[in-house]
Amino acid sequence: MGEPNGDVRVNGIKENGTDAEEVKTPFLIGVAGGTASGKSTVCKRIMEQLGQADMDHTQRQVVCISQDSFYRELTEAEKAKAKKGLFNFDHPDAFNEKLMYDTLQSILAGKIVEIPSYDYRSNSRDFENKLTIYPADVVLFEGILVFYFPAIRDLFHMKLFVDTDSDTRLARRVPRDINERGRDLDQVLTQYMTFVKPAFEEFCSPTKKFADVIIPRGADNTVAIDLIVHHIGEILRPGGCTANAAPIIQLKRRDREH
Repeated sequence: MGEPNGDVRVNGIKENGTDAEEVKTPFLIGVAGGTASGKSTVCKRIMEQLGQADMDHTQRQVVCISQDSFYRELTEAEKAKAKKGLFNFDHPDAFNEKLMYDTLQSILAGKIVEIPSYDYRSNSRDFENKLTIYPADVVLFEGILVFYFPAIRDLFHMKLFVDTDSDTRLARRVPRDINERGRDLDQVLTQYMTFVKPAFEEFCSPTKKFADVIIPRGADNTVAIDLIVHHIGEILRPGGCTANAAPIIQLKRRDREH
């Protein structure tokens, strides 16, 4: 992607050119895990402990992006299926891989990008509500399949996998989808058994092996989060390690199922 002249819009994402001065490469952290495993909450806890959650978004050193913002545009036939809970949003084909890759590359280059949010009720990207990502020291990218695509996986400087048991994840997903996404109970359960559970086993769970750190119990695992926050704090510290030469935090790998 070439240097933009002024504001350029690529696939719905606006990019602004940066100053000629040297740009610091952000430390890019991938946060994967099954649906409702607590990925967003883990990212929120990390930002809270670093004092970033309530800061003005233009001044944040740590920012978080959801992979959900990169669902591809659906055809009318697919939208009709989605309304009935018959479209598989947990399959890799549901995402725009190229857009994800290009956006992360722009962020790593220190560019300002605008990312449309995703409207779960209309099953479409919302270009009226965008998240503006300013150059930051640490970028968290969370989603169910952030480790699935090799080219994207290779961009991360650290990879975290939030490992929460399936019963807990289902218990969280049901009220979330009903209250926040306008779905009924039968639709949520049918979608879970038809698409979500099989896709987790086929596409998401196998990517656990790529993680540098596995976080059992998600945001309840305060010890793991404290260690990760300490490591990120070292990166943010003046004179701390850079993205190109940052040691990976040493946590005991927890590969067994919980």
